[in-house]
Amino acid sequence: MRKKYEEQMKFAYLIPNNKLGKELEAISQVITENKDILSLVHQDITAYKDNSTGRLGLNSNQVLRCAVLKQFQGLSYDELEFYLSDSSCFRAFARIENNQFPKSSALQENIKSISSNTWERINKALVKYSLKSNIEKGNTVRTDATTVESDIHHPTDSTLLQDGIRIMTRSLARGKALDTAIPFAFSNHNRAAKKKVLTIINKPKKRNQAYKSLLKLANQVVRYAEKAIPALSHYQGLNAENTVVARMLADKLDQDKAIMLRVIDQTRRRIMHGESVPANEKVVSFFECHTDIISKSNRETQFGHKVFLTTGKSGLVLDCLVERGNPKDSSKFEELLHRHKEILGKAPRQMAADGGFASKENLRKAKEEGVRDAVFAKKRGLKVLDMAKSDWVYKKLRNFRAGIEGLISVLKRAFGLDKCTWKDWEGFKQYVWSCIVTFNLQVIARSA
Repeated sequence: MRKKYEEQMKFAYLIPNNKLGKELEAISQVITENKDILSLVHQDITAYKDNSTGRLGLNSNQVLRCAVLKQFQGLSYDELEFYLSDSSCFRAFARIENNQFPKSSALQENIKSISSNTWERINKALVKYSLKSNIEKGNTVRTDATTVESDIHHPTDSTLLQDGIRIMTRSLARGKALDTAIPFAFSNHNRAAKKKVLTIINKPKKRNQAYKSLLKLANQVVRYAEKAIPALSHYQGLNAENTVVARMLADKLDQDKAIMLRVIDQTRRRIMHGESVPANEKVVSFFECHTDIISKSNRETQFGHKVFLTTGKSGLVLDCLVERGNPKDSSKFEELLHRHKEILGKAPRQMAADGGFASKENLRKAKEEGVRDAVFAKKRGLKVLDMAKSDWVYKKLRNFRAGIEGLISVLKRAFGLDKCTWKDWEGFKQYVWSCIVTFNLQVIARSA
C-alpha cells in the first residue's frame, strides 16, 4: 500500500543550514503544516493503479515535494533525477530515503499524475493558510492578464505543411515496418518538402509555385493515409502487440489527416486566394492543437493561452484562471470577482485592475458586490470619484496594481511561466498551477 507521508522523521531529512537550505526548510514547514493537501495528491497518484503489489513507490509527500523542487529550481526531469541522487539538501527536502534513487521516468509519471484540479485545490488550501497566519487579508487585491506560450515553433503555412508530411510519413513507415504485406504503399516526400519550404523562405519570386508544389505533396500524403487507415485498422498480426500497434497507428493517422486537411484548406485560402482566415479557424500546431492565437494591438502575436491572475498585498497569487480562446479582459471581470468571493468567502474592499477590464458595467457589478473602491488603470470614460472615494485613493490603488507586473515577471523568469513545456490542454493547466503553487509556497515561507 502506497503511503501518504513518512510516519517518523529521520536524521536524513535534516536540511543543511545554507541559504538555499534555509528557504527549502521554510517551504518544507509550510507543507508539513498543511498535511491535508497530501490526501488530494494521494488520490491522484493511486488512481487507476493496483497499489497492493510490487514496490511501494514514492509516497504522496515525496511526489509533491519533488514537483515543488522541480518548479522551484526550473529543472528538467533528468536534472531532477541527478540532483535527488547527488544533493543532500534536495534529498532532505524531498524526504528521499538513503536506499531510494528515483528515475526520471518515475518522477515524471508521478508528478504528471497530479491533476490541474488538485493543484488548484492545493492553492486554495495555501490561501486559507495565509489568511489564518495573517500573511494575507484579501481586502485589497489586483488583477491582470498575461499570456503563457505553448511549446511550439512559430507557425507558418509552409512549416505546418512540412510538419504534417513528416509526422504522417513517419506513421506510415512504422505501419509498413510491422508487416510489409499490409496492403498500402507510400513514398517518402520529406526531402522534397524541405526543399520547397527553403525555397519559400529564401526565394520570394518562386514562393507561389513552391507553395503549389508543397500542397501537391501534402495532398499525396493524405491519399496515402486514406488507404493506410482501413488497412491498419483491420490488420490482424501474428501477435496481439502488433495488432494493437496497428490500431494505434490508424487512429494517429486519422487524427493527423484531419489536421492536415485543415492546414491545406487554410493555406489555399490565405496564400492562393488572399483570404483572411479567422483566428479560431486556424491551425498553429500538429503537436499542441489546443494552442490559441493571442493578439493584442501594438504587440507581437503570441501562441498559447491567456491566464488571469489575482494577487493580494502580500504578493500571494490568490486565484488563477486559464482560458481558451482570446477573450476580452472586460468579459472576465465578473467571473474573477465571483471566484475571489468563493475562495476567500468575501468580496475585496478594494480592487485594482488593468485598463482592459474597465467598463461602466464592470464598475457597477463591482459596487453591487460590495467593492468600495474599484479602480481601473485606464479610466475609459469613467470618473475617478465613481471608482474611488478620492483622487488620493485612486492613485494609490493604480500604483498598487502596477506591482502585479513585477510579480508576473518573477513568475515568468524564475518559475517558468513564460512557456509551458508540458503536453496537451490538461498538461498546460497542470504546469501553470504547479508554477503558481510553488511561487506561493516561497511567498508564504518568506513572510512567515
